[in-house]
Amino acid sequence: MKRNLAGYLRLFWEMFILSAFTFGGGYVIVTLMQRKFVMELHWIEREEMMDLAAIAQSAPGAVAVNASIIVGYKLGGVLGAIVGCIGTVLPPLIVITAIAFVYEWFKQNAIVAALLRGMQAGVAAVIFDVVIDMALQIIKDKKPLYIILMAAAFITSYFFGLNVIIIILCCGAAGIIATWLRLKKGGMSE
Repeated sequence: MKRNLAGYLRLFWEMFILSAFTFGGGYVIVTLMQRKFVMELHWIEREEMMDLAAIAQSAPGAVAVNASIIVGYKLGGVLGAIVGCIGTVLPPLIVITAIAFVYEWFKQNAIVAALLRGMQAGVAAVIFDVVIDMALQIIKDKKPLYIILMAAAFITSYFFGLNVIIIILCCGAAGIIATWLRLKKGGMSE
């Protein structure tokens, strides 16, 4: 992306469209950002996008907003972060404002309720797609530490009900230690 007016307008438009047509929250928009910015526009490398998504999901706050700020910053610096954030926040703000005016009707309408139930199924499918895609990428990279961490995170969360915050902190600590050991040995490759 070029850091000029046209580039920032394109970034705003892409974030706006992604946000406007994304139902299901941040995990869904992260997938769509990956498809848009990695596969379609080629503005970000796949592995780097996965790192940005991990940071967005780990940071406090709404995942979609975090992702838009991080991706915007990567593409356009501080101005890119601001533009990306505004592009992501504006569509839900407009929709929620409009819904607020007709809330009572919206709440009781059977068609709207059925539509929302249908969207839940679609959102579940998209999140499942993200999980499978990220898992396959980790396995494809053949990095034993990441495979072990992925399996351990799943097992401790699903079978033992360990709090996700603890899992994130443990995985982050393992990554820091692994990086420190790698740097201590004198190499950046894994």
